[in-house]
Amino acid sequence: MSDTTRCAYCSGTGKDPYELLSNVTVCLVCKGAGQVEIKEPVVKCVYCSGTGRNPLGSRIHCIVCMGKGFNHVVTNDKCTQCKGSGKSGDGLPCSLCGGTGFHK
Repeated sequence: MSDTTRCAYCSGTGKDPYELLSNVTVCLVCKGAGQVEIKEPVVKCVYCSGTGRNPLGSRIHCIVCMGKGFNHVVTNDKCTQCKGSGKSGDGLPCSLCGGTGFHK
């Protein structure tokens, strides 16, 4: 089952939050709609804290949730490698869970 929610990357505006090309450029994640489709069940993305933005500071969307702010998970078992943080020691996504914080 899937649902729609407000785009985390652009905060539902439908515009590129960084205005890289111009102030009217559409959001790369929702393609200007302000809404994104998510497959349930979902949890807030632990890697980007639900912001949809890459926590390493670059002007791109989160590489774990693809900018949506949520991840599809099918288990409640926290990842044994990152202990549910979604991050490895160097700040990149955990290699075991892919950054979701949960076992796949």
